[in-house]
Amino acid sequence: MSSAIAGAAADGSVAVGGRKAPADKYDERRRALGDSALRTLGELGYARASLREIANNSEFSHGVVHYYFEDKHDLIVYCVREYKSVCVRRYDGVIADSTTPEELVGGFADKLIETLRDEAAMHRLWYDVRTQSMFDDRLRAVAVEIDGWLEEMVGRVVGRYAELAGTVPALPASVLYGIVDGLFQQALLGVTQGREGVLEELHALVHALLPTMVTPA
Repeated sequence: MSSAIAGAAADGSVAVGGRKAPADKYDERRRALGDSALRTLGELGYARASLREIANNSEFSHGVVHYYFEDKHDLIVYCVREYKSVCVRRYDGVIADSTTPEELVGGFADKLIETLRDEAAMHRLWYDVRTQSMFDDRLRAVAVEIDGWLEEMVGRVVGRYAELAGTVPALPASVLYGIVDGLFQQALLGVTQGREGVLEELHALVHALLPTMVTPA
């Protein structure tokens, strides 16, 4: 075997002379396109977005976008899955670093406020896709998958809070997630409408809510 062959990718593609394998370059370009498209998708939503509109608001041509993504549905599913996979992991540090119930609830509330303040458009896109999934079979699988991630994340937060407080979760993870998700969505609506004090209200609600989600062991 030639010494110029540096290694092989998991799918069998080969990196030559230390260069990245074609599959790696393809995935990198898809990620770059996804990152570029997210802002436009967040502003336009599922129904109004098209591949051409997304390309017009990015540094990539319509032909390039279409080469890497079959259609709007393919791009939106990719973007939402990638974004939410990052979202659910951002709370892991709070869970790992908290040593008291107060630290955990404070860190969780702070992260919720931060993502609402900085990434409201991305969350609007998620709720839009989740709603559309009730009418579009092609979106249903990814909506169920992401809802599962978020439910597990809330379950981990409340589980760690209960552990630190010497208690146990008072409700199933699905119910805990439903409560937190409802509050978050209401806050997102308030942010979208420009209502003052929304973030402060959510912060206070989270502090008041978590102690009610646990019960004595």
